[in-house]
Amino acid sequence: PTYNNAKTLGAVINDLSAYTKNIIVVNDGSFDETEKILDEFPFLNIISYKKNVGKGWALRQGLKRATDLGYLYAITIDSDGQHFAKDLPKFIDKLEAEKNAIIIGARNMDQESVPGKSSFGHKFSNFWFKVETGITAPDTQSGYRLYPLQSLSKIKFITRKYEFEIEVLVRGAWKGIKI
Repeated sequence: PTYNNAKTLGAVINDLSAYTKNIIVVNDGSFDETEKILDEFPFLNIISYKKNVGKGWALRQGLKRATDLGYLYAITIDSDGQHFAKDLPKFIDKLEAEKNAIIIGARNMDQESVPGKSSFGHKFSNFWFKVETGITAPDTQSGYRLYPLQSLSKIKFITRKYEFEIEVLVRGAWKGIKI
């Protein structure tokens, strides 16, 4: 998903394309130079919205497109540059051991550069995830994830904004998908 991340989007796509050209971008109503940047990568599979509809909806539509294309798994990555394509092989390695799991790339939230508001939200989300599922997860708000598409296709989701990222984990855990 992307929303007004023109400053970082091209580098993220370029880095990802060193690993795969199977990239779906959901342009969630960007009004910056996003469309111009996307035009530079003819191999992209693009979903675009004129108005911003929310990260959750953008993720849901991207995952649906991946399912429609016949993919068994999808890895999501935020377009703001906070995640690194060079970590993709770690997801594949973990997938070899955990075939039907949602795999989350945990960020280092203990750095001094992490704003207090972000740190609180991170801890709060992790706490409520544990309350709802009994599972301790290090970073329930990370957008760098691997999803087992067939398992998710059987779950009904209701959220459209950022809360989708916690909803998918909770509903997945409730359905027996390992997190």
